[in-house]
Amino acid sequence: MALAYHKEIDPFTSFAIWKIEESADELFAQLQLKEHEKTYLDGLANGKRNMHWLSTRVLLRRMMDTDQYIDCRVDSSGKPYLSNFPHYISLSHSYDYAAVMVSKNKAVGIDIELIKDKIERIANKFLSAKELEFIQEQERIEQLYVCWCAKEAIYKLHGKKNVSFVENIDLKPFHYSGNGSFAANLDVGSIHKEFKVHYEKFDEYMIGFVSDDNNEE
Repeated sequence: MALAYHKEIDPFTSFAIWKIEESADELFAQLQLKEHEKTYLDGLANGKRNMHWLSTRVLLRRMMDTDQYIDCRVDSSGKPYLSNFPHYISLSHSYDYAAVMVSKNKAVGIDIELIKDKIERIANKFLSAKELEFIQEQERIEQLYVCWCAKEAIYKLHGKKNVSFVENIDLKPFHYSGNGSFAANLDVGSIHKEFKVHYEKFDEYMIGFVSDDNNEE
């Protein structure tokens, strides 16, 4: 497993991208797993799902830089969390890469996606008519992936299932470049939050990431 990219956001927050090059057995050998985790793995079909689960946990262990057992669980909404460390985490994966974001003092969200033309067909399912208006024709596919990764990252940070990408997450107009940032709002129920979403193009992938800077401990 080769470290492809590492970015420090601030002294307490960073993310890393790893290229998955090992076999499942090689990844498994790098982890300390309890019976409930082995049982979950046994229930996954061999292939990408298995490799993605293993690779995100291996990368998490590298980023935490500890010899202790890391109890990474998911809550009832599917959000990953650490039961025996105070850190906030977010996990993502796409094809040959795994991504992990870790913070000691605030909620985070990250998403990585392989850029493909097919996103054009589903753009109106995750963007409002107002958001579609600011998409640039020249870099349309890349900008659509920025929007998807941004909304997915906010969704992961929020960590609840009651979120509509179209109705509850509003992206403010931005001009696409290879990397940048822009404003976004999350409005769901009694929650009204503003975020600064960051994005970077990495090879043929798009990365979107966000942190809850208004809720630092």
